Amino acid sequence: MSVQPPTQAAPTPEVVEDSLYEVKKKIYPRAVSGLFATWRWIAVWVTQLVFYGTCWLPWNGRQAVLFDLVERKFYIFGLVFWPQDVFFLAILLIICAYSLFLFTTIGGRLWCGYACPQTVYTEIFIWLERFFEGDRNARMRLDQAEFSGEKFGRKFGKYASWILLSLWTGITLVGYFTPIKTLLAETLKLNLGPWEIFWILFYGAFTYLMAGHMREQVCKYMCPYARFQGVMFDPDTLVITYDAERGEPRGPRSKKVDYKAQGMGDCVDCELCVVVCPTGIDIRKGLQYECIGCAACIDACDQVMDKMNYPRGLIRYTTERAVEQHWGWREIVGHVIRPRVIIYTSILLVIILAFIWGLATKPSLRVDVIRDRAALAREVEDGLVENVYRLQVMNVSEKAQRYSVAVEGLDGIKLQGPGEVDVAPATTVAVTIQVRVPAGTGKQGSNPIYLDVKSLSDGNISVHEKTTFIQP
Repeated sequence: MSVQPPTQAAPTPEVVEDSLYEVKKKIYPRAVSGLFATWRWIAVWVTQLVFYGTCWLPWNGRQAVLFDLVERKFYIFGLVFWPQDVFFLAILLIICAYSLFLFTTIGGRLWCGYACPQTVYTEIFIWLERFFEGDRNARMRLDQAEFSGEKFGRKFGKYASWILLSLWTGITLVGYFTPIKTLLAETLKLNLGPWEIFWILFYGAFTYLMAGHMREQVCKYMCPYARFQGVMFDPDTLVITYDAERGEPRGPRSKKVDYKAQGMGDCVDCELCVVVCPTGIDIRKGLQYECIGCAACIDACDQVMDKMNYPRGLIRYTTERAVEQHWGWREIVGHVIRPRVIIYTSILLVIILAFIWGLATKPSLRVDVIRDRAALAREVEDGLVENVYRLQVMNVSEKAQRYSVAVEGLDGIKLQGPGEVDVAPATTVAVTIQVRVPAGTGKQGSNPIYLDVKSLSDGNISVHEKTTFIQP
């Protein structure tokens, strides 16, 4: 009788779990100095001086830039915009869009690297972080250290400064809609309205979250520009590029070693270009959508090249075609002027000129004529026929005006009602007038007439408005 060997159980398959999302790793960008770092800080100072300072500028007894939503008037220095001027906003948005297309086509993500609010506030928040916690290595050691009084103090200082800056940013934003001095006075009295409280806290929390904690995650996963920027690049677009032909094969070496005799490239594999990158990418792997074009890696690499006595430019602003064909700056600049750049520039100039012309010819007076539809026409004394109109006289300027009102268009036509109207600066006044003509004048039904409203102090300010007179 044969004995069957014991049946062995089938091996349990190994279970491998793959996460759909990469676990977020905190990035500790190292401080770097150099030409592009200087330009980034210039951009930070300029943009923040404009944002935090403009709301404090006075103009004609008011705030220079004020968006008064309650009165539906936007004040921008000497200009007053009304709801009827919304097309100026549309043109301005088109100008911004075409400017973005043009600059991206020429120089890549210049907006992202230097002027984007996410980049600017992240730069400020990282500076505060360095002030309280130290540079990269010190911050990493602090995060890994056990809880202590020193750690609590440094963390508290950092987060407190972030919160204060975020709240002040929210107050400044609301200060463009509620006069900033009034807003601060009401804040000190704890007498803010619900919408003001909401927007201060919302925008402050938004700033704190995006610049303090999410940082590069916004650029990687939330910003749509990072996704579609590639369609605006071409082989002649200036981008931050690692010269692999010159740098590879990379590797550490002594400064005294003849590395070329050993077949090595200029890259010493120090990875400084990685540790200074705010998004944590390795530019040596080629152009990536996470790259915001801040050029921190260029400054870091140039410093290493200087220490090794190698030529600068291992990482540099250049174009794909220039790297392939070993062009110098003269050839690169010569290829900047290409058809798409000419098209974008031409369209942008036309739109800007139209925008400037529209602002320059913006009328200082607007008049809306509304017929009284309750009684189209009626007979009054002396055999006259009367129509009633309501005039909305809009003084768009910031100077008080007195206007004369006259009517023409039919024989014997005359105005019954106020012949002059006083209108305060940037104010609308409603006036009811009666227009009378002899019975039988004109044709039965609708007859065109014209109302002339003129400034008594400036003859160039006038409106010739057409309306209709109903003859029964």
